[in-house]
Amino acid sequence: MNKAASHPETQAGESCGCPEGQVKDAFGKCVMPTVTFSSLILSLNTSALFHMGELAHPETGKKAQELELAKHAIDTIALLETKTKGNLTPDEKELLARVLYDLKMRYVQLV
Repeated sequence: MNKAASHPETQAGESCGCPEGQVKDAFGKCVMPTVTFSSLILSLNTSALFHMGELAHPETGKKAQELELAKHAIDTIALLETKTKGNLTPDEKELLARVLYDLKMRYVQLV
């Protein structure tokens, strides 16, 4: 099923007239998107990639490596994998495993 069609929070950021990072709810009010396990993992993934220098700072456009912070984000995802074992949907489990594997491989290439 199309997630956008089944959820009132279908548009993100300024494209819907809301401040960046917010979406319109069913009443047209700008709110933060619903927090899900997948959005948490993807947020930590973005953080790790940013700290590995894979993503540029949104304001400066510059990339910088802070490997200790990258490792912290990766370790947080690994902790979530351990603590949520047996409690995830198949899609959540696959996302978590793929993200963790990808980040670990990228990190090992940097150190």
